[in-house]
Amino acid sequence: MSGTAASAGQRADLVRNRRLLLGAATAAFAERGVEVSMGEIAQRAGLAKGTVFRHFATKEDLLAAIMLRLLDRLTSTAERLLQAGDAGAALREFMTSGVEALAADRAFCEVVGRPSLQNPDVREAINHLCEVAEALTARAREHGAVRDDVTGTDIVLLLGGIHQTAAPLLAAQPQAWRRYLELALDGLHVPNAGALPEEAPRRLSLDGSPEAT
Repeated sequence: MSGTAASAGQRADLVRNRRLLLGAATAAFAERGVEVSMGEIAQRAGLAKGTVFRHFATKEDLLAAIMLRLLDRLTSTAERLLQAGDAGAALREFMTSGVEALAADRAFCEVVGRPSLQNPDVREAINHLCEVAEALTARAREHGAVRDDVTGTDIVLLLGGIHQTAAPLLAAQPQAWRRYLELALDGLHVPNAGALPEEAPRRLSLDGSPEAT
């Protein structure tokens, strides 16, 4: 085998192993939370424990990679929906997809505020998600589908809030989040509503709290 072919094979193995690790870790964390050991994740992936650490030096790095994958998925959904004809329906679909993703991934909401995950890549991904969500929300505002003082960061924050509201019910009622999503959606479109109290959040700060405009 030539050096070029060997290098290509090694790269393919790296990509495959990373995919296996992320899949195994996501499933393990979703089932049992973030206390799952790196050794168990390696076993689930069918790989040696050392392989885990070659890809992810710490559990925090692995959790961050999972978060980035989820954030990228949410952002891609929002970007796709920017092209939808019905701005209100597009925002509804984005919020439905977002809360559904969080409900399926227990680990995300458990670790999102952990200081160990406040790294530049995660922060950039969250801020980019807020920017795309703002573009989606602006279209809905322009079409009268949501109240005038709702922002994209409001929407991103609501995704986690709706999930957390339904979280105690999900073991017995996996679709309970849909009830609270519908309540939130109704509240987003209130004709002739008074102004919301407090300033609208502009973006999320490094500690996960909203920064006002």
